[in-house]
Amino acid sequence: MGADRFKLERTRWNSLCRALTEGTSIPTSTPRQALWKRNKATLWYYPAADKKYHTPLYLVYSLVNKPTILDLLPNRSLIGALTNAGYDVYLIDFGIPGYEDGDMTIDNYVIKYIQAGARVALQHSNSNDISVMGFCLGGTLAAMYAAIASEPIKNLILFVTPIDFSYFPKFDLLHQAILDETIDVSPLIDALGIIPAAFMNYGIRLITSPVYISPYLSLLEKGHIKDYVEKWSLFNHWTKDHIPFPGAALKQIIQDLIISNKLMNSKLTIGGEPARMEQISANLLVIASTNDDLVPLEQALPIIDLTGSEDKELIQLPNGHTGLATGAGLPNNLFQWLAHRSLPITTENEEVI
Repeated sequence: MGADRFKLERTRWNSLCRALTEGTSIPTSTPRQALWKRNKATLWYYPAADKKYHTPLYLVYSLVNKPTILDLLPNRSLIGALTNAGYDVYLIDFGIPGYEDGDMTIDNYVIKYIQAGARVALQHSNSNDISVMGFCLGGTLAAMYAAIASEPIKNLILFVTPIDFSYFPKFDLLHQAILDETIDVSPLIDALGIIPAAFMNYGIRLITSPVYISPYLSLLEKGHIKDYVEKWSLFNHWTKDHIPFPGAALKQIIQDLIISNKLMNSKLTIGGEPARMEQISANLLVIASTNDDLVPLEQALPIIDLTGSEDKELIQLPNGHTGLATGAGLPNNLFQWLAHRSLPITTENEEVI
């Protein structure tokens, strides 16, 4: 083996060993400012690099992972792509719930955090309306919020968002057992209070990657490429960095969404008020993946027919569940769609709303 070949092989194997033994911290790559806090949650503000639109973007991420995937690296940042396109961006970061948060419900998340954060974002941006962008289960919460919002939501953009919970092809027997109530997980949830992050990690792994080997084989193959190793390490750390899930919210998801499928039959209430999808009138963009084990098309597409929106559009992409969240492969028609539905800043010396 020549010296160059030996050096390459040593670099590849060193990269794999470090990935297996060392921790990784995920820095933010886009400048931001904390505007508001409640309990563990923070509302972050990311100013536009060169502001072109009055209508700001309000991001709602899932309850399962940290939202760091949205701002992973400068060249792989969805938030960075949006601020570079001229939008002020706000993100509601729910933080990491503790045991004392076990009684937090979906209603709490929608009203006390998402709606409250949207009001702060609207006031801070001095805008007459706002665009709401939700991801995965965060998109489900964003849709619930849009259904009850008194705030002016101009656009609603949903990335790989489950709406119809009647379809679980990978766990059809377990799903049926829950529907038949032959399995009742409520005692376990009550005993735990809050579902540990490790449990969430194992559950997601069962659906997506029961045998988690191929990412390490990819790292071994390309471990001599510095940029690839950096991206791989950050993304791999994020995939395993789940957060605890409040027991009350999980029980509500099981009862209201999985068993009763209330988003589909218009029976969901939030804070005692009806939260029917037909009450949504915002311009709607649904972005779904044709290669998604976690949220298949059958779960994501029904909202197009459910909402009362007159302006609706669907973008289907082959990316996996998390591909779009990293900012990689964002479709140009997303930016075109949003630009045509956001109030531009005039070229005059003064901004006019």
